[in-house]
Amino acid sequence: MFKTVFKISKMDCPSEENLIRMKLSDIDGIKQLGFDLENRILTVFHINEVIPIENAIKELNLKESKVSSEQTEIIMEESSTNQSKLLWTVLIINFLFFIIEMSTGIISKSMGLVADSLDMLADSFVYGLSLLAVGGTVLKKKRIAKYAGYLQITLAVIGIIEVVRRFLGFDALPVFSTMIVVSIFALIANGICLFLLQKSKSTEAHMRASMIFTSNDIIINVGVIIAGLLVNWLHSGIPDLIIGIIVFTIVIQGALRILKLSN
Repeated sequence: MFKTVFKISKMDCPSEENLIRMKLSDIDGIKQLGFDLENRILTVFHINEVIPIENAIKELNLKESKVSSEQTEIIMEESSTNQSKLLWTVLIINFLFFIIEMSTGIISKSMGLVADSLDMLADSFVYGLSLLAVGGTVLKKKRIAKYAGYLQITLAVIGIIEVVRRFLGFDALPVFSTMIVVSIFALIANGICLFLLQKSKSTEAHMRASMIFTSNDIIINVGVIIAGLLVNWLHSGIPDLIIGIIVFTIVIQGALRILKLSN
């Protein structure tokens, strides 16, 4: 058994983790992969030569470098069932708030809420891809990634077009109270997710990555709340449109990462 450690500079979220997992899934002899997204370290336990692994990682253009390679008899522990259940819980919460924020965003004419709902959907896709990948074929994983990525991009582009239309037009102001109240509930939901993830005290890479994702969601929730306050204070829909365009852009970037999984 060999243990090879790689430093991957551009590996900083679950999308890159899934990308690497799928890329290496066709290589024989790999027993387990360990991901440390915080320090951008990939650990590969394998029984065959490391060269095919190195070549596969290089093709991803994630600025990789091999740190060490040594023989070992120690292998990392598999993720527990409890972790899977926890990730399913986080996924369900994110998807429910996608529905809530999308519907209330449309009703209240808030692009900030609509954009935040797509961010929730994006997170659901990432968690779902990780969980559905267990026991699935490579082709199935890539097909799911492709559908998820294109759906996100389509919705985000439609959202950006609507933002531009509202910038050029004279639509009614979004309902700032709905923006604030719904975002507060979304903030609470993400806070609960973060609490559950931290409570697990897991050192597993995918669990820490989930914490990072959820922390970013909290920042976006606060941004929408601030935008709602500014809409009321300035009597202008511009703050809502600005936060909307920012979050739509974030969603598209995430979708492009997911689409890499389908290549």
